[in-house]
Formats: sequence, structure tokens, C-alpha cells
Amino acid sequence: MMDVVVCIIAVLVLLVLGTMAYVRLAPNDIARWHQLEQVDGPSDLAQAGGFRAVRRITADPVDVLAAADRIATATPRTTKVAGAVDDGMMTYQTRSLIWGFPDHTTVAVQGDLLVIYGRLRFGGSDMGVNRARVQDWLIQLGPLTDPR
Repeated sequence: MMDVVVCIIAVLVLLVLGTMAYVRLAPNDIARWHQLEQVDGPSDLAQAGGFRAVRRITADPVDVLAAADRIATATPRTTKVAGAVDDGMMTYQTRSLIWGFPDHTTVAVQGDLLVIYGRLRFGGSDMGVNRARVQDWLIQLGPLTDPR
């Protein structure tokens, strides 16, 4: 009986480790994440596994994107995976602390609008982490954006 319990535990541990390895090592199609739909005005859009915020900018677009880039790259476990300030759009990957689940957040200026769109890669629910990240970045951007 003890051998069966040990085998079951070993299989479960291998499954967990295999899942963790897959989540961390799975190939990433950056082109899939480094894109945004055109927006037409300030708004918030919550959807399963993601959150998009659109704000009017109150400063030069390059200054807003440079500030957003500094904020994003200062966020723990976040790296830029595509784009640049001069391109007008950047995409970042933020990994969860324990499992390393990747979320992708794209930041862009479209005309006089700043778009920040965070979404998960795996699963169907992000438990609000993308919304919290997007809202935190907006708070840090402060007077560079206007919700109206």
C-alpha cells in the first residue's frame, strides 16, 4: 500500500513540475501579442483574462510612452518583448511569481489616446491581475493621462 501512495505522489510531483516547465518554456509568438485594435475614445474594457484601458494623453506622445516604458520595466518580473517608444507601441511580458504564468501588456498611442491592454496567455481567468497592473500603471502615469 505504501508503494502505491509513493508512486501516486511521485506522478503528481512530475505532473506539477512538467506543467511548470511547459508554462515557463513554451514558445511565444510575439507577433500574436504585439498588436492592438483601433480605439475611438477613452474607455475601460474588462473581459475574461484581460483588461484594456484607453485614456486621453495630456502630454507629448513620446513623453507618455517613455514614462510608460519606465513604469513597465520597473514592474517586477516584467520584460519588454517587442516594440519601442519610437515605434509608438511596446509589448511587455509579466510572469507570475510562483508558476511563471506569462501575461502580455501592450502600450500604444493612437492619435491623442493611450491604450494599455493586458491579457493572459494561459487559462480563462487572470483573477484580476491584468486589471490591477493596468490601473497601477495609469496611476503612476498620473497627469500624463486623462480618463475623459
